[in-house]
Amino acid sequence: MGHRRVNSTLLSILALGMALAAPAHSTPARDAHTATAPSGVWYEIFVRSWYDTNGDGIGDLNGVTAKLDYLKSLGVSGIWLMPINPSPSYHGYDVTDYDGINPQYGTMEDFRHLLDEAHKRRIKVIIDLVINHTSDKHPWFRAAEHPNDPHHDWYSWAQPDTNLTATSATGTPAWHATSTGKRYLGIFAGAMPDLNYDTPAVRSAMVRLGQFWLRQGVDGFRLDAAQHVYLDFKSQDGDATVLKKNLAWWSEFRRGLDVVKPGAYVVGEVTQDSAEKLAPWFRPLSAAFDFPLATRLIDSAKNERAGDLDSVLVRTDADYRKVTGKSGVDAPFLSNHDQERVMSQLDGHPQHMRMAAAMLLTLPGQPFVYYGEELGMRGRKPDPNLREPMRWHRDPQGDGETRWKTFSAGDGPDISVDAEQHTDDSLLHYYTMLIGWRRDVRALRDGAISAYPSTNSHIAAWRLDDADSHVLVLHNLSGQPQQVPLNGTHFRNIRLHSRPGTTLKHGRVSLPPYATAILD
Repeated sequence: MGHRRVNSTLLSILALGMALAAPAHSTPARDAHTATAPSGVWYEIFVRSWYDTNGDGIGDLNGVTAKLDYLKSLGVSGIWLMPINPSPSYHGYDVTDYDGINPQYGTMEDFRHLLDEAHKRRIKVIIDLVINHTSDKHPWFRAAEHPNDPHHDWYSWAQPDTNLTATSATGTPAWHATSTGKRYLGIFAGAMPDLNYDTPAVRSAMVRLGQFWLRQGVDGFRLDAAQHVYLDFKSQDGDATVLKKNLAWWSEFRRGLDVVKPGAYVVGEVTQDSAEKLAPWFRPLSAAFDFPLATRLIDSAKNERAGDLDSVLVRTDADYRKVTGKSGVDAPFLSNHDQERVMSQLDGHPQHMRMAAAMLLTLPGQPFVYYGEELGMRGRKPDPNLREPMRWHRDPQGDGETRWKTFSAGDGPDISVDAEQHTDDSLLHYYTMLIGWRRDVRALRDGAISAYPSTNSHIAAWRLDDADSHVLVLHNLSGQPQQVPLNGTHFRNIRLHSRPGTTLKHGRVSLPPYATAILD
């Protein structure tokens, strides 16, 4: 359901050697067909926390427009805006008007201006589409409380034989009461009544909605709670019939989108625990977020060991290829607005943060970065603390800083765009470098992945191959130098590296602590 901080000093890791404090270097040769290639990286923005242009303390759409050049310099290819529709909540995942813009964020004219300016910079824009449920304050639901109103069938109401104590698929009470005692289905909360997709009028309305926003100029959607259109109860976990009904609906939705914008990017929030279970969703959708891989990447960075990460990656690619017939379709990420930020999950360890980022951004597909992750912002539950104001200035009261919420994480002034833009070895520059690599090396975006055998548990390694490039990706996850034998392979050149001191001699790659290298 839609509902990570670099340590301010590196003194604590000086024991790792001066190589860790030196700026990362990468000077690839750019050719004509890669120099302007998109990175394929998406960036998630909570508008309320992003940038405030009118002084009310709340981020707005004009603030997103104002910071497009920052996003362009970071190298992202697209942005995902969390809900921008009118809503009674701070987060917006309970919509009251699907065709409108939250007045705290601006106007439809502001949104169209944002789209125009983003597209001028070759930055795509997708928006959150929250259509599993509405707000209980939506006019549809208020009308639906009257049995004779046409909207009554737009929601699910308890029948005499309904188990009113049933647990929803999200672990909450499934049934809730109106002021008159009628019971309705709301698998996230009483304030979020579920729409009934067995009602043809609901399906038609949602197809029209998708078409409406495509006509405004959006490039696609992030589908909130995509699996829960029909997965309502805990007892339905693993039910093939429920899955079939979900996929049938989203296929209908996709066909409706294709009428207006064939190939629009549609990524679903589908919280399954394996690539095998995620793969069917790639039939109607462009992608589904890879939740199990996010856990594996963070665990590998935190424990400084690759484990069976390489085989997980290979299985994931194989599972998705069975459905799509190609590689480079995954939507990997480290964290989002529902999860504790990466830097907090990594207990504030700056080098573990870098390795998590390096692994993410050297995987094929279209990775997603959560706003502030590139700065190392921290954040732990409850949810509002995961969605705190973006840190633009050393002074949290600086121009454009949002003030709708106070900071809880304790990040100092060094965790800000101003500070990190002026620090050569900052996490921000590290992210920018890694994203730049993706523009230079096509295989990092859409290569078929295969395991590279290694007996060194501190090394995460994989091959990526496409029609134009064949590369070997090596990550030293540990705080000690490591040697990687090439075992007679054809890789002869270090094309890119993140740390000085990365060398290739006598068929062995020497990797400094916490270093990444790309060989071709």
